[in-house]
This record gives sequence, C-alpha cells and structure tokens, in this order.
Amino acid sequence: MTVPSPHPDMAWRDLVDAATAPYRKAGRFAWHFARGKLGYDPVFRGLIQRGLIGAHRRRVLDIGCGQGIFASLLASMAAMQGQNRWPADWPVTPDAATYTGIELMPRDVARAEALVGHIAPTPRFVCGDMCSAELPASDLVVIFDVLHYVDLQAQEAVLRRVRDALVPGSGRLLLRVGDMQDRRGFAISQWVDRMVTRVRGHRVSPTWGRPLAEWVALLQRLGFTVQPVPMSAGTPFANVLLIADRQAAA
Repeated sequence: MTVPSPHPDMAWRDLVDAATAPYRKAGRFAWHFARGKLGYDPVFRGLIQRGLIGAHRRRVLDIGCGQGIFASLLASMAAMQGQNRWPADWPVTPDAATYTGIELMPRDVARAEALVGHIAPTPRFVCGDMCSAELPASDLVVIFDVLHYVDLQAQEAVLRRVRDALVPGSGRLLLRVGDMQDRRGFAISQWVDRMVTRVRGHRVSPTWGRPLAEWVALLQRLGFTVQPVPMSAGTPFANVLLIADRQAAA
C-alpha cells in the first residue's frame, strides 16, 4: 500500500516541532526563540522548498550559528525523510550532514552543545570569530544575517576564506544580507536586529551594509556565480538570499 505524501504545510509544522523540541529543556526563551526563528523567518522553508541545500552537499558550515538551530533542522529533515514523512514535491536533503557551527558568543555555543550536541552525526560547535576561525573544507556554507557585524574590508576577507573552503564547481554559499538600497526595510531590519541582540544579553555593535548590487558584484569578483532571491516575504525587512556557487577552478 502506497503511503500518501504529507501536505507541505503539515510537514513544515512537524519539522518545526521536531527541530525545536530540544530547546524546551533550556527554558521558555530558548524554545520560543527557536520556534520564532524557524516558524516566522521565511528563509528556512524557502531553502528547503527551492532545493538549495542539495542531497550531495554533506559538509555544512554554519557561520554565526547561534544556539545551533540549523544543525537541529538538518537532523530533523534527515529523520523525516528516513521515516517517509517528506512531501513528494520537496527536494531531498543530506541523510547525514557533517555540521560545523561557528559562533562568537560563548553562551550560545554552550547552549548549542548542551541541547543539540548529541544528535547524529555529532555536530561540532566552535566558539570563535568568523574573521579568524579555521574554516573546514565544505560543500555548503550558510551565513544568515551575520556579515553586517564586521566592516566592509572584513566582509570581503571572510568571503574570500569561505570561497577557499568551498569545493570548486559544486560548493555553495547561502548568504542572506540586507539590501541597503531599500532604506526603509533596511532600517527596520537593523532596528529589530539591535533589539534582539539586547534581549539575548549581547552587546550591540556597529553594523555595515551594502546595496544589493554591491553584494552581487563582490561575490562575482571573488569567483562566484550569484542568484539573488528576495527573502523577506511576510516581514517588513529588506532581506535578500544570495545563492552563490563557487565556479570551477580554471
């Protein structure tokens, strides 16, 4: 008997429940933050439905990983596929991703290790600065809403190191940035970012942005092919997801 494919909306609710369940034992803030991030941020469902991860990209590097939500999401996706609870029209993702997360804030790293450090394959969490931490060889690098915390020169330096860590011809960077050209949306996103930073108990730092065209030009100059996708649906922000594939070596 053929098992009917789950409806995408139901599957998404199940996926959010599974990926955020480990955070319940850390208290209301950690759990609600995880649920809010996955449930209301369009980037996570968007990258799944668009097939942006790819089943063959098994070595995942998450820069600015926070409390490890993306690691939990990857493991939950693999479990749902193994249990035949994956919608037929959703592209598959890795059945066993090797995950490394880099995070500057020690408290977030400690929370990630305590709550999702046991999932298989065992994720690796590194407390370090993205500007200097070692970047392992990767098939997929994820940087969501992080690069604006360092100045323009440092942004380019990080992206150069990311390029060098990615496999030529198949490595992919998923980079979400704010489009500074959209002044209102960019200002709102920066205000919300500062508020969330304060609520999480972190110091609010200066930020640096670029117009979308400058982000695309920078990545192309570094050897990426770039596809920008608006990624702020349902929000007042000016967020754009840049799908940047490392070109094959000459």
